[in-house]
Amino acid sequence: MQFSKSLIAEELRTFEKKFEEAVKSDTPLLDRIMKYIIKRKGKQLRPMFVFLSAKLHGEINESTYRAAALVELLHTATLVHDDVVDESLERRNFFSVNALWKNKIAVLVGDYLLSKGLLLSTEAGDFKHLHILSDAVKQMSEGELLQIEKARKLNLKEDIYFEIIRSKTASLLSSACCVGAWSTSKDEIIADKMKLFGEKVGIAFQIKDDLFDYGREDIGKPTGNDLKEKKLTLPLIYALNNIDKSKRREVIYIIKNQNKNKNKINYVLDIVISVGGIKYAYQKMNEYRDEALAILYEFPESEARKGLEELVRYTTDRKY
Repeated sequence: MQFSKSLIAEELRTFEKKFEEAVKSDTPLLDRIMKYIIKRKGKQLRPMFVFLSAKLHGEINESTYRAAALVELLHTATLVHDDVVDESLERRNFFSVNALWKNKIAVLVGDYLLSKGLLLSTEAGDFKHLHILSDAVKQMSEGELLQIEKARKLNLKEDIYFEIIRSKTASLLSSACCVGAWSTSKDEIIADKMKLFGEKVGIAFQIKDDLFDYGREDIGKPTGNDLKEKKLTLPLIYALNNIDKSKRREVIYIIKNQNKNKNKINYVLDIVISVGGIKYAYQKMNEYRDEALAILYEFPESEARKGLEELVRYTTDRKY
């Protein structure tokens, strides 16, 4: 990812200052929480996709910076809210906002971040940005609710799984690429093509996240965590569709009723691995990665295109 970062190093430094300024508050408690959130920021993949998608089609400008800030504000808001929904006490090996300040404050912090994003766009007249990202937030909410609904019955089919991750995970990355391209091209066709590119990358990214749950190394969350939370990921869905009925009933019973038992969860993990669930998920992940690259290669060769290609490959090759 070093080449990608070097291409937009200056822009990322400027962005960090602008983002920090964007989330400042006169309320001491809120300002303290904002500083905590900024301090534990992640890899900033989404702003990177915004800037490189913009650079691919023109010169980065103030509209691009606002687009990147909007994406990061909405992304951060959804993470804060997700931790409340999932009752998660950690985020990226740090305490989550709700762990330190409780759920009520965490929900309000998420609302604050959402409102800052709305204000940032409306005050600058970036209504196209707002339209693109509002659609993403709507899809994310729908995807989360669909996942909750299907997890209760544990009868998720592969097409439903892809519908969930397309909405829940890929929509924001898709919008990041779309809004970045729009900020420099003002071309609907280009923006739509970059949106599809981002969607393919986002789906590959989520499948990679699913695969981490079956690893035996420390990747920031416990192995088998998705199973403990009754989340049906692609390797498990494949396994459930490729084992006999009695074994399937046994696995479903464990996930529903014994999902806190480490030995039972390890037993399910071993079944998923033995029937080829991991291999199948890798195959599907690589298919989406290659489809994303095929869209990217439709544009002329450039440094920005090379940077985006490196980012795409990073999403599927990363170790955490």
